[in-house]
Amino acid sequence: MAQVFDRGTVLALRVGSIILLLVAVALVFAWRWGIGYPQARSAPPHQPLPFSHQHHVRDDGIDCRYCHTSVEKSGFAGIPSSDICMTCHSQLFKDVALFEPLRQSMRTGNRLHWTRVHDLPDFVFFDHSAHVTHGVPCQECHGRIDQMPLTARVKTLEMRWCLSCHRDPGPHLVKPGDVFTMHTREPATPADQKALLAYYNIPDRRRMTDCSLCHR
Repeated sequence: MAQVFDRGTVLALRVGSIILLLVAVALVFAWRWGIGYPQARSAPPHQPLPFSHQHHVRDDGIDCRYCHTSVEKSGFAGIPSSDICMTCHSQLFKDVALFEPLRQSMRTGNRLHWTRVHDLPDFVFFDHSAHVTHGVPCQECHGRIDQMPLTARVKTLEMRWCLSCHRDPGPHLVKPGDVFTMHTREPATPADQKALLAYYNIPDRRRMTDCSLCHR
């Protein structure tokens, strides 16, 4: 039986198929490493109470450390207990039905089950205290939390995102007094970056990208 296509046509079809496959793979990688990593990575998850950082931080001026009590001395920033909330809400909005889960938590002694928004895999070691005491501001990872009516994750938390800072930490650092503040900052000059790196005694860059630093 005679061939439907001659050798030249068959070769062209094969080459064309390979090119199409390569283009498809390239598009997948472009999406995965570029378009596929928008800043906003998650919608606000369901929480036992619709807690607003915008109201508490921006409107009321509450410092991060009032609720996240261990952020400067522990790997875990700390989730506020119900009694911390009640230092205000035993007087403010104390009869509002919205706060019944909080009042019930106080009556029963059962903690509110908050859903973690920034939840890293178990194989990743992250220490909040190491970051904030070395000049990394809250908004560097959490974004403008003071502008969020409901808390959402706005950074990718991907490994390459972390490494981009570890390879060049200077532009991400601020003075100690600015770590817990929320405002738009001017980019640090090279001289400022050098001074901050020296002030915080940031270790050798090779150590900053050592696998064992985050995977222990």
